[in-house]
Amino acid sequence: MVSFHVWTVGCQMNKADSERLQGGLEQLGLTPCDEPERADVVVLNTCVVRQSAEDTATGMLGRLRRAKRDRPGQVVAVMGCMVGPTHDDLRRRFPHVDVWARPQQFSPVIEAAAIKAGVDPGGCLNGLVPEAPHITSYVPIVHGCDKFCTFCIIPYRRGREKSRPVDELIHEVTVMSERGVREVTLLGQNVDSYGHDLRPRRDLADLLEAVSEVDGIERVRFLTSHPNDMSPRIIQAVAELPKVCENVNLPFQAGSDRILAEMRRGYTSDQYLEKVQEVRETIPGVTITTDLIVGFPGETAADFEDSLRILDSVKFDKVHAASYSERDGTYASRRMPDTVDREEKKRRIQAVSASQERIQASINADLLGREFDILIDGRARDRMHGRTRGDKLVYVTSGNPTPGDTVRVKVESASPWSLEGALRVVEREKVPVA
Repeated sequence: MVSFHVWTVGCQMNKADSERLQGGLEQLGLTPCDEPERADVVVLNTCVVRQSAEDTATGMLGRLRRAKRDRPGQVVAVMGCMVGPTHDDLRRRFPHVDVWARPQQFSPVIEAAAIKAGVDPGGCLNGLVPEAPHITSYVPIVHGCDKFCTFCIIPYRRGREKSRPVDELIHEVTVMSERGVREVTLLGQNVDSYGHDLRPRRDLADLLEAVSEVDGIERVRFLTSHPNDMSPRIIQAVAELPKVCENVNLPFQAGSDRILAEMRRGYTSDQYLEKVQEVRETIPGVTITTDLIVGFPGETAADFEDSLRILDSVKFDKVHAASYSERDGTYASRRMPDTVDREEKKRRIQAVSASQERIQASINADLLGREFDILIDGRARDRMHGRTRGDKLVYVTSGNPTPGDTVRVKVESASPWSLEGALRVVEREKVPVA
C-alpha cells in the first residue's frame, strides 16, 4: 500500500489546502503515514510570509534530502507560497524535489501520487473536500489578494483575487456538515472582498446568509478582514445572523499614519478607529482581534508608540504581532532598507506582548461568573476544551462532554490566554458572547 504524508506550515489557508489535498490522496487509495521520511509520497505545503516559516520549510527539505538517499523511490512534492511563477532557483537548490506546485495547484501533486500508486487520478480533482474534517474546519472562499501592501508577498505568490461561486461553496459546506463539521470559518487573504468578481455580483453578507442555512452547521466565522472592505452590510449581517459568531479579525498593522502610508494600507489610524467603533456599535458583545507588524522600515520609536496607543485605546481581545521580515520581490524589499535592527524589533515585540497580556487579563477577568455556550472541539491538559462564540478558549473542569457537543459553562477562573469553567447543561440557544 502506497503511503503519504502532508506536512504544513503557515496560515489557515494552507491548513485548509492540506486537508483538501489529503482528501484527494485518500481517494486515490493512499494511506496516511505519520513520519514524512518514511512516506512513499511526501508533500510540503509551505509559507514564506515570514523568514521563520521559510526557514522551517527549507529545514524540512534538508531532512528529506537525507531520507531520499536511503529511499530514492520516494516522491517529494512542494506546494504553497514558496513556489512562485518561476522556480528554476528552487530546482537548483533542491534537486531531490520531484514536483513543484503553486498554491491551490493540486493537480501536479495528485497526478504524481497517482503514478506512484499505479492508479488513474480521474475524478480525484473534482470538488476536493476533506474526508475526515475536524469539528471546526476552514473553507477557502476567495483566493489571492489585490491589495499589494508593500510588505506582503501574497499577491505575487497566490495571484489576484478570485472568488469561488456560492453554489460550489454551499455544496462543500453541506458535505462537510454531513461528515461531522459543526463550525466553519470562511477564509480569504481579504475575505471581505468576496464576490466582487462574480456575476451576478455577490458579497460576503450574501454568503454568510447562505452558509447559515446549511443544516448541521451551528457556527460560522470568517477571516481575514481588511478595514477598507468591511462594509456596513457585512457588519450588519454579523449582528443579525444567529449562526454567525460575534468575532471579527481586523488587522491594523501599524498605529502611525506615516507607516500606514508606507505600507500602502489605504487608511489612517483615525479611519481604522472609526471602523472599530462602527463594529462595536452594530454588534453587541463583539470580540475583536488584530494583526500588528513592528519594526517596519523607517519605524521610529515615536511611530511604535502610536501602535501601543492603538492597543491601549481599542483593547483587543487578541493581537497577532510579528516583526517585519523582508520578503524578496515585495515593493518594500526593493525600495525600503530594513532599518530597524533585530534587537530593537525584539524589544518592541516584548513591549506589545506585555501590554496585551495586561489588557487580556483584564478583559477575561470580567468574564468570571458568567455563562457561555462552548462548542467542544478537542482535549488537552487532560481536559476537554472548546471556544465561545467570541473565540475565547475554555477548558471544561467537570462533566464528560465529547467533541461536537455544545455545552453551557460557567467561568470559574481566567488567565490572559484562556478560561476555565464547570459544565452546566447542554444548550443550543444563543447566549451572551465572550
